[in-house]
Order: sequence, then structure tokens, then C-alpha cells
Amino acid sequence: MALQDFRQQEQAVELLQRSLERGRLGHGYLFTGHAVDELESLARALAKTLNCLQPVRAANGLAVDSCDGCASCRKIDHGNHADVHWVRPESRTRIIAIDQVRELSREMQLKATEAEYKVAVVVEADRLKTEAANSFLKTLEEPPGRSVIILLTTAPERLLETIISRCLRLTFAGGGSVRVGESDLAWLASFAGVAAGSRKSLIARYRLLDQLLQRLRGVREEVAAALTARSPLERYEDAEKETKERWEAELDAAVEAEYRRRRGEILSALQWWLRDVWLHSLSTAGVKTDALLNFPALSATGTVGARVSPELAVDNLRVVEQMQRWLNTNVQADLAIEVGLLKLNL
Repeated sequence: MALQDFRQQEQAVELLQRSLERGRLGHGYLFTGHAVDELESLARALAKTLNCLQPVRAANGLAVDSCDGCASCRKIDHGNHADVHWVRPESRTRIIAIDQVRELSREMQLKATEAEYKVAVVVEADRLKTEAANSFLKTLEEPPGRSVIILLTTAPERLLETIISRCLRLTFAGGGSVRVGESDLAWLASFAGVAAGSRKSLIARYRLLDQLLQRLRGVREEVAAALTARSPLERYEDAEKETKERWEAELDAAVEAEYRRRRGEILSALQWWLRDVWLHSLSTAGVKTDALLNFPALSATGTVGARVSPELAVDNLRVVEQMQRWLNTNVQADLAIEVGLLKLNL
């Protein structure tokens, strides 16, 4: 995606492009919003604009958007551009450790190998450990030339004030239709169908739980297969033992981080569907809500909404919110999901 594709974020994107046009791009940005995946896409679009081989240019000749199709843009999309670096929370601890920050700072000090700008993107920057955040301050304050650092967070209140003060903040508001991938939408339709056909019994709840757990297991397998295929472990079989062990640890951390991100997307889709259930429950009281539905094509939602009171439907939304909070702690994930699903009123 290019910057022009973010039509729901027109105001913030316009501010960003105005800085590009004036040649006054900041060295450090804090992107905040409601969805990490959208913030990642925006950071990727900016990285492509800075390093595009055939950019869209303003009247003064400065690049204000990417072509979204050249070799550089494709590399950034695929995550294998040598001068665009990504840092994410690692392993089950869901933190960004000081060693990750030190390695990123070292990479940023090196000369660009194939692009005009070096770009660093820190995903879920609110997960920076305090010592990691403090270690990062000098890099943020005195970055090397021709480099841009982008921090992404949906919880800016968790960031140290010293980090926030060194960045230009852009807030990307939520809005527009909910964007759910085809595979997640297909799963959601199946989940809604099972919910609509089930009666209020313990067995019916466990059927729904099985639907969700199967989907999550499938996603983990997909993530593991995709990241393993890109790992140097697959290309350098003769590497030294110590190097292989480091790569294995990095792969495990990357799989866990990406799986948790995808799990969050699936649970967010479930929460948006439960919002539709609530809207249908209001419709039974004569309130017109059709224009507000996220998934109007899922007819099974109306069946569920017709038998759930608005009060219980709101409770469902609170249950999923609580479940997501539990999953951001050290609780056993499957247990948290089981407890949450069994509390739903469907």
C-alpha cells in the first residue's frame, strides 16, 4: 500500500506528506492509533516513500509517495530490505529487550547499503523495558543522518515521557469499515453459524471454543511455516552451532510475536462481530441499526442477536476485552480463552 491508499487517515497522512514536500521530515516519529497492523502498514508506506526508485513527486521534485511497485517497494513489503529494520516484542515475555535496542542502534549507525534512507520501525513500542527505553534515548536524540525512526503503539500512555518528548506524534484515528482478512472472515462466518445453530448449553459453548482454538492452532502453524521458510536456518545448514542456536532463538521469538499479533486480529474480529450481535439485539426493540453493522452479510448474527438481550450483548463485549487483557499478562493462554468463551451469552 502507498500513502494515498489510507483514505480513512487523510488528515494525518496529509501532515506527513506536507513534511516530505517541504524536506522537513522528522528523524523520530510516534505513530499512535487503534490497530497495530494499520500502524505497521503506514510505517511501511513511509519507508517505501523514502526509498522508492520511482516515487510520486511534488512540484518541487521531492518524493511524497511511493510507486508501490518497484524493486525497493517490493523488498520493503516482503520484509527483506537491507536498510529497513523492524523490532518487535520477543518470545512469550512480550517485551522489547535491551539487546534488541542495542542491535538496532548499531544497525542504524551503519551506512545504508542500497537505499537513500535507513528506517527503523519499533512495533508496540509500549513494550520497551525501562532499561531498553533508556538505552534508546541517545539514538532518538542524535540519530545518524538520512535516517528515520518510527515508534508504533496503541497505548502511548505506557511510554516513558522521555521517549514521547523526542518524537513527533501522529495520531491515526479509527474509523471507516472494519478490515478483516478473507481467511478470518471465513472463519468468523463459520463461528457465527455454529453460534446461531447452538442452544444455550455447555456442549454448545465447547463447540464454539473448539472453533476458536482450531483457528488459532492453524494460524500458529501458518506463521511458523512462513517464518521458518525465511529463516537463515533454511539456507545455511553448515553454520556454526552457536550461530544456529541464536537463529533458532530468534525464529522462536519471531513466531511467537507474529502469532500473538494474528491472535489479536482474530479476537478483534470476534469482538466486532459481537458488536453486531449487540446491534441486532437493539433492533428487536425497534432501533434501526442496519447501517452500523460491520458484517451485514453474516445472516447468522441476527439469529443470535434476536435471542440475546442488549444487556447480555454488552456483557459479551466486556468479556472479550477482559480476555484480551488476560492474554497480555503471564496467564496460560488456552485457559484464558476457555474461561472467556464459556462466559459468552450466545
